[in-house]
Amino acid sequence: MDTDVPDDGPIVLFDGVCNLCHGFVQFLIPRDPEGQFRFASLQSDVGQRLLAEHGLSDRDLDSVVLLEGDEAYVKSDAVIRIGQLLGGVYRLLGPCRFLPRRFRDRAYDLVARHRYRLFGRKEQCMLPTGNVRDRFLE
Repeated sequence: MDTDVPDDGPIVLFDGVCNLCHGFVQFLIPRDPEGQFRFASLQSDVGQRLLAEHGLSDRDLDSVVLLEGDEAYVKSDAVIRIGQLLGGVYRLLGPCRFLPRRFRDRAYDLVARHRYRLFGRKEQCMLPTGNVRDRFLE
């Protein structure tokens, strides 16, 4: 795993013990064959450092965060932007950005609040293997 934080592509920060979040990362990996996305858990040292560098609170770990250059996207904005970057059919998420953020984020927060109960949680963060290992920041 990389110890340096690349600045040449988007970084997805996710809850490393959440099964739903783990599933989201596992969904992204095969749909990103060029490997543009890097990943780090919100609980990791690098995740905490990146949150701080982008002025985001580490108290609220219930959001997927997308870091793209100096931009930080959270909650529904992160999911929509990830869809746009994936391209193809996932670009269809783009027009959702025109819906009021408070409504989008309210739906996001509802799922996030109940994610452990609905999808379960792991005792520790996922450990990537194989050819995707170098896409995870440590």
